[in-house]
Amino acid sequence: MNWIALKMLTGDRSKYFGIIFGVTFASLLIAQQGAIFCGLMLRTSSQIYDISGADIWVMDPGMQFVDDIKPLSDNELYRVRGVEGVKWAVRLYKGIARSRFSDGKFQQFILLGLDDATMVGAPREMVVGSLADLRKPDAVIMDEGGYKYLWPNEPFQLGRTFEMNDRRAVLVGICKASPTFQTFPVVYSRYSQATMFVPRERKLMSFVLAEPKDGVPAIDVCKNITAQTGLKAETQDQFIWTTMWYFMIRTGIPINFGITIFLGFIVGTAIAGQTFYLFVIENLRQFGSLKAMGVTNRRIIGMILLQSLVVSTLGYSLGVGFAALFGELNKNNDTLAYFMPWQILAITGGAVVLIGILSSLLSVRRVMVLEPAIVFRG
Repeated sequence: MNWIALKMLTGDRSKYFGIIFGVTFASLLIAQQGAIFCGLMLRTSSQIYDISGADIWVMDPGMQFVDDIKPLSDNELYRVRGVEGVKWAVRLYKGIARSRFSDGKFQQFILLGLDDATMVGAPREMVVGSLADLRKPDAVIMDEGGYKYLWPNEPFQLGRTFEMNDRRAVLVGICKASPTFQTFPVVYSRYSQATMFVPRERKLMSFVLAEPKDGVPAIDVCKNITAQTGLKAETQDQFIWTTMWYFMIRTGIPINFGITIFLGFIVGTAIAGQTFYLFVIENLRQFGSLKAMGVTNRRIIGMILLQSLVVSTLGYSLGVGFAALFGELNKNNDTLAYFMPWQILAITGGAVVLIGILSSLLSVRRVMVLEPAIVFRG
Protein backbone atom coordinates (compact mmCIF):
# COMPACT_ATOMS: atom_id res chain seq x y z
CA MET A 1 0.00 0.00 0.00
CA ASN A 2 2.83 2.42 0.80
CA TRP A 3 4.32 1.82 -2.63
CA ILE A 4 0.94 2.55 -4.26
CA ALA A 5 0.63 5.76 -2.20
CA LEU A 6 4.04 6.97 -3.38
CA LYS A 7 3.27 6.09 -7.01
CA MET A 8 0.04 8.08 -6.78
CA LEU A 9 1.91 11.01 -5.24
CA THR A 10 4.65 11.20 -7.86
CA GLY A 11 2.36 10.31 -10.77
CA ASP A 12 1.17 13.89 -11.20
CA ARG A 13 4.47 15.77 -11.28
CA SER A 14 2.98 19.27 -11.43
CA LYS A 15 0.98 18.82 -8.21
CA TYR A 16 3.80 16.88 -6.59
CA PHE A 17 6.26 19.72 -7.11
CA GLY A 18 3.56 22.30 -6.30
CA ILE A 19 3.03 20.83 -2.83
CA ILE A 20 6.79 20.67 -2.22
CA PHE A 21 7.14 24.28 -3.37
CA GLY A 22 4.50 25.44 -0.89
CA VAL A 23 6.17 23.70 2.05
CA THR A 24 9.62 24.85 0.90
CA PHE A 25 8.48 28.46 0.68
CA ALA A 26 6.98 28.36 4.17
CA SER A 27 10.08 26.65 5.65
CA LEU A 28 12.44 29.11 3.98
CA LEU A 29 10.52 32.16 5.17
CA ILE A 30 10.09 30.90 8.74
CA ALA A 31 13.71 29.79 9.12
CA GLN A 32 15.23 32.84 7.42
CA GLN A 33 13.17 35.44 9.28
CA GLY A 34 13.65 33.55 12.54
CA ALA A 35 17.43 33.53 12.03
CA ILE A 36 17.51 37.27 11.28
CA PHE A 37 15.43 37.91 14.41
CA CYS A 38 17.84 35.85 16.53
CA GLY A 39 20.78 37.68 14.98
CA LEU A 40 19.29 41.05 15.86
CA MET A 41 18.59 39.97 19.43
CA LEU A 42 22.17 38.75 19.80
CA ARG A 43 23.45 42.12 18.66
CA THR A 44 21.57 43.86 21.45
CA SER A 45 23.75 42.02 23.95
CA SER A 46 26.92 41.57 21.92
CA GLN A 47 28.97 43.87 24.16
CA ILE A 48 28.05 41.86 27.26
CA TYR A 49 29.30 38.74 25.51
CA ASP A 50 32.49 40.48 24.37
CA ILE A 51 33.42 41.51 27.92
CA SER A 52 35.35 38.47 29.06
CA GLY A 53 36.96 37.58 32.37
CA ALA A 54 34.12 38.51 34.75
CA ASP A 55 31.02 36.46 35.54
CA ILE A 56 29.09 39.13 37.47
CA TRP A 57 27.77 42.50 36.36
CA VAL A 58 26.78 44.99 39.06
CA MET A 59 24.70 48.03 38.11
CA ASP A 60 22.15 50.55 39.28
CA PRO A 61 18.88 48.88 40.38
CA GLY A 62 16.94 50.84 37.77
CA MET A 63 18.89 49.60 34.76
CA GLN A 64 16.74 47.71 32.25
CA PHE A 65 19.29 46.79 29.57
CA VAL A 66 22.96 47.25 28.76
CA ASP A 67 22.61 50.70 27.17
CA ASP A 68 20.35 52.06 29.90
CA ILE A 69 23.33 53.51 31.76
CA LYS A 70 22.75 54.98 35.22
CA PRO A 71 26.21 55.88 36.56
CA LEU A 72 27.43 54.71 39.95
CA SER A 73 29.70 56.48 42.41
CA ASP A 74 33.20 55.11 42.92
CA ASN A 75 32.26 54.17 46.48
CA GLU A 76 30.03 51.39 45.12
CA LEU A 77 33.14 49.61 43.84
CA TYR A 78 34.56 49.30 47.36
CA ARG A 79 31.19 48.19 48.75
CA VAL A 80 31.03 45.37 46.20
CA ARG A 81 34.59 44.32 47.01
CA GLY A 82 33.54 43.91 50.65
CA VAL A 83 30.69 41.50 49.91
CA GLU A 84 31.18 37.91 51.05
CA GLY A 85 32.02 35.59 48.14
CA VAL A 86 33.48 38.30 45.88
CA LYS A 87 37.00 37.38 44.73
CA TRP A 88 37.70 40.68 43.02
CA ALA A 89 35.80 43.59 41.48
CA VAL A 90 36.83 46.26 38.97
CA ARG A 91 35.11 49.21 37.35
CA LEU A 92 33.96 49.58 33.75
CA TYR A 93 32.93 52.64 31.78
CA LYS A 94 30.49 52.29 28.91
CA GLY A 95 28.99 55.18 27.03
CA ILE A 96 28.63 57.08 23.78
CA ALA A 97 31.45 59.45 22.81
CA ARG A 98 31.47 61.89 19.92
CA SER A 99 34.66 62.23 17.94
CA ARG A 100 35.88 64.81 15.47
CA PHE A 101 38.33 64.03 12.68
CA SER A 102 40.88 66.23 10.95
CA ASP A 103 38.59 66.65 7.93
CA GLY A 104 35.89 68.12 10.18
CA LYS A 105 33.62 65.07 10.19
CA PHE A 106 32.00 63.81 13.36
CA GLN A 107 31.30 60.24 14.40
CA GLN A 108 29.77 58.67 17.48
CA PHE A 109 31.59 55.79 19.16
CA ILE A 110 30.66 53.20 21.73
CA LEU A 111 33.39 53.91 24.27
CA LEU A 112 34.48 51.20 26.72
CA GLY A 113 36.83 52.16 29.56
CA LEU A 114 38.68 49.15 31.01
CA ASP A 115 40.16 48.94 34.48
CA ASP A 116 43.65 50.46 34.28
CA ALA A 117 45.40 47.77 36.29
CA THR A 118 43.77 44.53 35.14
CA MET A 119 42.30 45.38 31.70
CA VAL A 120 39.35 43.09 32.49
CA GLY A 121 36.97 43.14 29.54
CA ALA A 122 39.73 43.67 26.96
CA PRO A 123 39.16 42.52 23.36
CA ARG A 124 39.43 38.77 22.91
CA GLU A 125 41.39 38.96 19.65
CA MET A 126 43.70 41.63 18.22
CA VAL A 127 43.94 42.08 14.44
CA VAL A 128 46.72 44.67 14.41
CA GLY A 129 48.75 46.03 17.31
CA SER A 130 49.07 44.87 20.91
CA LEU A 131 46.79 45.17 23.91
CA ALA A 132 49.77 46.38 25.95
CA ASP A 133 49.90 49.52 23.80
CA LEU A 134 46.62 50.59 25.39
CA ARG A 135 48.69 51.75 28.38
CA LYS A 136 50.29 54.46 26.25
CA PRO A 137 49.02 58.05 26.61
CA ASP A 138 45.83 58.85 24.67
CA ALA A 139 45.74 55.29 23.32
CA VAL A 140 42.58 53.67 21.98
CA ILE A 141 41.83 50.38 20.22
CA MET A 142 39.07 50.26 17.61
CA ASP A 143 37.09 47.30 16.35
CA GLU A 144 37.76 46.04 12.83
CA GLY A 145 34.26 46.80 11.55
CA GLY A 146 34.45 50.38 12.82
CA TYR A 147 37.80 50.96 11.13
CA LYS A 148 36.49 49.71 7.79
CA TYR A 149 33.44 51.94 8.17
CA LEU A 150 35.51 55.06 8.87
CA TRP A 151 38.28 54.39 6.37
CA PRO A 152 36.78 52.11 3.71
CA ASN A 153 39.12 50.35 1.27
CA GLU A 154 42.18 51.60 3.15
CA PRO A 155 44.79 49.30 4.74
CA PHE A 156 45.03 49.11 8.51
CA GLN A 157 47.16 51.99 9.72
CA LEU A 158 48.02 52.59 13.36
CA GLY A 159 48.84 56.04 14.67
CA ARG A 160 45.74 57.74 13.24
CA THR A 161 44.47 60.51 15.51
CA PHE A 162 41.11 62.11 16.18
CA GLU A 163 39.53 64.12 18.98
CA MET A 164 37.03 63.15 21.63
CA ASN A 165 35.87 65.84 24.07
CA ASP A 166 38.68 68.11 22.77
CA ARG A 167 41.29 65.50 23.70
CA ARG A 168 43.54 63.70 21.26
CA ALA A 169 43.02 59.96 20.79
CA VAL A 170 45.67 57.83 19.10
CA LEU A 171 44.77 54.55 17.42
CA VAL A 172 47.21 51.90 18.68
CA GLY A 173 45.38 48.73 17.75
CA ILE A 174 42.53 47.11 15.83
CA CYS A 175 40.59 44.23 17.31
CA LYS A 176 37.79 41.81 16.61
CA ALA A 177 34.43 42.68 18.15
CA SER A 178 30.88 41.49 17.65
CA PRO A 179 28.66 43.76 15.52
CA THR A 180 26.57 46.11 17.64
CA PHE A 181 22.86 46.88 17.53
CA GLN A 182 23.55 50.62 17.11
CA THR A 183 26.14 49.97 14.37
CA PHE A 184 28.54 52.51 15.95
CA PRO A 185 32.27 51.72 15.96
CA VAL A 186 33.54 50.32 19.28
CA VAL A 187 36.54 52.00 20.92
CA TYR A 188 38.43 50.58 23.91
CA SER A 189 40.45 52.71 26.29
CA ARG A 190 41.69 52.67 29.87
CA TYR A 191 39.08 53.74 32.42
CA SER A 192 41.08 56.80 33.50
CA GLN A 193 41.50 57.78 29.86
CA ALA A 194 37.89 57.09 28.89
CA THR A 195 36.53 59.42 31.58
CA MET A 196 38.47 62.25 29.92
CA PHE A 197 37.04 61.44 26.48
CA VAL A 198 33.53 62.30 27.68
CA PRO A 199 32.09 65.39 29.42
CA ARG A 200 32.79 65.38 33.15
CA GLU A 201 29.96 64.28 35.45
CA ARG A 202 29.77 63.67 39.18
CA LYS A 203 29.32 59.94 38.61
CA LEU A 204 30.93 58.14 35.68
CA MET A 205 31.30 54.47 36.56
CA SER A 206 28.81 52.45 34.47
CA PHE A 207 29.29 48.94 35.87
CA VAL A 208 31.24 46.98 38.43
CA LEU A 209 32.59 43.72 37.05
CA ALA A 210 33.14 41.04 39.68
CA GLU A 211 34.27 37.45 39.95
CA PRO A 212 33.09 34.98 42.62
CA LYS A 213 35.55 33.13 44.82
CA ASP A 214 36.50 29.63 43.73
CA GLY A 215 33.72 27.14 44.44
CA VAL A 216 31.11 29.80 45.15
CA PRO A 217 28.24 29.92 42.60
CA ALA A 218 28.02 33.26 40.84
CA ILE A 219 24.25 33.36 41.36
CA ASP A 220 24.73 33.18 45.15
CA VAL A 221 27.26 36.00 45.07
CA CYS A 222 24.81 38.11 43.03
CA LYS A 223 22.21 37.65 45.78
CA ASN A 224 24.76 38.65 48.42
CA ILE A 225 25.70 41.79 46.47
CA THR A 226 22.08 42.84 46.09
CA ALA A 227 21.32 42.14 49.74
CA GLN A 228 24.32 44.04 51.11
CA THR A 229 24.59 46.97 48.68
CA GLY A 230 21.11 47.37 47.20
CA LEU A 231 22.64 47.28 43.71
CA LYS A 232 21.44 45.04 40.92
CA ALA A 233 23.78 42.12 40.27
CA GLU A 234 23.39 39.57 37.50
CA THR A 235 25.52 36.87 35.97
CA GLN A 236 26.65 37.40 32.41
CA ASP A 237 23.97 35.05 31.05
CA GLN A 238 21.26 36.71 33.12
CA PHE A 239 22.29 40.15 31.91
CA ILE A 240 22.29 38.98 28.29
CA TRP A 241 18.72 37.68 28.65
CA THR A 242 17.64 40.80 30.57
CA THR A 243 18.81 42.93 27.67
CA MET A 244 17.24 40.71 24.99
CA TRP A 245 13.91 40.51 26.85
CA TYR A 246 13.85 44.30 27.07
CA PHE A 247 14.10 44.62 23.29
CA MET A 248 11.60 41.82 22.74
CA ILE A 249 9.03 43.39 25.07
CA ARG A 250 9.62 47.12 24.57
CA THR A 251 10.22 47.27 20.82
CA GLY A 252 8.20 46.24 17.77
CA ILE A 253 10.90 43.91 16.47
CA PRO A 254 9.21 40.62 17.53
CA ILE A 255 5.83 41.76 16.18
CA ASN A 256 7.25 42.75 12.80
CA PHE A 257 9.15 39.50 12.38
CA GLY A 258 6.23 37.53 13.84
CA ILE A 259 3.88 38.95 11.19
CA THR A 260 6.25 37.96 8.41
CA ILE A 261 6.69 34.46 9.81
CA PHE A 262 2.92 34.09 10.28
CA LEU A 263 2.27 35.20 6.70
CA GLY A 264 4.84 32.67 5.49
CA PHE A 265 3.04 29.99 7.46
CA ILE A 266 -0.37 31.00 6.06
CA VAL A 267 0.83 31.23 2.46
CA GLY A 268 2.68 27.93 2.74
CA THR A 269 -0.37 26.25 4.25
CA ALA A 270 -2.63 27.69 1.54
CA ILE A 271 -0.42 26.58 -1.34
CA ALA A 272 0.35 23.14 0.05
CA GLY A 273 -3.17 22.58 1.40
CA GLN A 274 -4.95 23.59 -1.79
CA THR A 275 -2.64 21.59 -4.03
CA PHE A 276 -2.77 18.54 -1.80
CA TYR A 277 -6.56 18.77 -1.62
CA LEU A 278 -6.86 18.92 -5.42
CA PHE A 279 -4.44 16.01 -5.66
CA VAL A 280 -6.63 13.84 -3.41
CA ILE A 281 -9.83 14.92 -5.18
CA GLU A 282 -8.40 13.89 -8.53
CA ASN A 283 -7.44 10.52 -7.06
CA LEU A 284 -10.80 9.82 -5.43
CA ARG A 285 -11.57 7.12 -7.99
CA GLN A 286 -8.36 5.33 -7.09
CA PHE A 287 -9.14 5.59 -3.37
CA GLY A 288 -12.69 4.42 -4.08
CA SER A 289 -11.36 1.40 -5.95
CA LEU A 290 -9.15 0.53 -3.01
CA LYS A 291 -12.10 0.79 -0.63
CA ALA A 292 -14.16 -1.42 -2.96
CA MET A 293 -11.39 -4.01 -2.81
CA GLY A 294 -11.62 -4.05 0.97
CA VAL A 295 -8.97 -1.55 2.03
CA THR A 296 -10.07 0.04 5.28
CA ASN A 297 -10.43 3.77 5.91
CA ARG A 298 -7.65 3.54 8.45
CA ARG A 299 -5.25 2.14 5.88
CA ILE A 300 -6.19 4.81 3.33
CA ILE A 301 -5.70 7.56 5.92
CA GLY A 302 -2.26 6.07 6.55
CA MET A 303 -1.52 6.34 2.82
CA ILE A 304 -2.55 10.01 2.74
CA LEU A 305 -0.48 10.79 5.85
CA LEU A 306 2.51 9.03 4.25
CA GLN A 307 2.13 11.20 1.15
CA SER A 308 1.91 14.29 3.38
CA LEU A 309 4.98 13.18 5.35
CA VAL A 310 7.04 12.73 2.18
CA VAL A 311 6.28 16.16 0.71
CA SER A 312 6.65 17.83 4.13
CA THR A 313 10.06 16.26 4.70
CA LEU A 314 11.29 17.22 1.24
CA GLY A 315 9.89 20.76 1.54
CA TYR A 316 11.36 21.24 5.03
CA SER A 317 14.79 19.99 3.96
CA LEU A 318 14.88 22.28 0.93
CA GLY A 319 13.54 25.28 2.89
CA VAL A 320 16.00 25.15 5.79
CA GLY A 321 18.75 24.24 3.34
CA PHE A 322 18.13 27.40 1.34
CA ALA A 323 17.94 29.42 4.58
CA ALA A 324 21.27 28.00 5.75
CA LEU A 325 22.79 28.70 2.31
CA PHE A 326 21.56 32.29 2.55
CA GLY A 327 23.30 32.67 5.90
CA GLU A 328 26.51 31.06 4.64
CA LEU A 329 26.66 33.37 1.61
CA ASN A 330 26.23 36.42 3.85
CA LYS A 331 28.42 35.37 6.78
CA ASN A 332 30.96 38.10 6.03
CA ASN A 333 28.29 40.79 5.65
CA ASP A 334 28.31 42.71 8.96
CA THR A 335 25.19 44.66 8.01
CA LEU A 336 23.10 41.47 8.08
CA ALA A 337 22.36 39.97 11.49
CA TYR A 338 21.95 36.24 10.98
CA PHE A 339 22.08 33.46 13.55
CA MET A 340 20.32 30.12 13.23
CA PRO A 341 20.28 28.10 16.48
CA TRP A 342 18.80 24.60 16.62
CA GLN A 343 15.60 26.03 18.11
CA ILE A 344 14.86 27.73 14.77
CA LEU A 345 15.14 24.38 12.99
CA ALA A 346 12.86 22.77 15.59
CA ILE A 347 10.24 25.54 15.36
CA THR A 348 10.32 25.40 11.56
CA GLY A 349 9.93 21.62 11.72
CA GLY A 350 6.95 21.99 14.04
CA ALA A 351 5.35 24.51 11.68
CA VAL A 352 5.86 22.17 8.72
CA VAL A 353 4.28 19.28 10.64
CA LEU A 354 1.29 21.53 11.36
CA ILE A 355 1.08 22.52 7.67
CA GLY A 356 1.12 18.82 6.72
CA ILE A 357 -1.64 18.01 9.23
CA LEU A 358 -3.82 20.92 8.13
CA SER A 359 -3.28 20.03 4.47
CA SER A 360 -4.34 16.44 5.11
CA LEU A 361 -7.41 17.06 7.23
CA LEU A 362 -9.78 18.22 4.46
CA SER A 363 -8.50 15.56 2.10
CA VAL A 364 -8.96 12.82 4.68
CA ARG A 365 -12.55 13.90 5.29
CA ARG A 366 -13.42 13.53 1.58
CA VAL A 367 -11.95 10.04 1.47
CA MET A 368 -13.68 8.97 4.69
CA VAL A 369 -17.15 9.82 3.34
CA LEU A 370 -16.42 8.39 -0.11
CA GLU A 371 -18.81 5.60 -1.20
CA PRO A 372 -16.97 2.86 -3.18
CA ALA A 373 -19.99 2.45 -5.46
CA ILE A 374 -19.40 5.91 -6.94
CA VAL A 375 -16.32 4.53 -8.69
CA PHE A 376 -18.40 2.17 -10.80
CA ARG A 377 -21.00 4.69 -11.89
CA GLY A 378 -20.61 6.06 -15.40
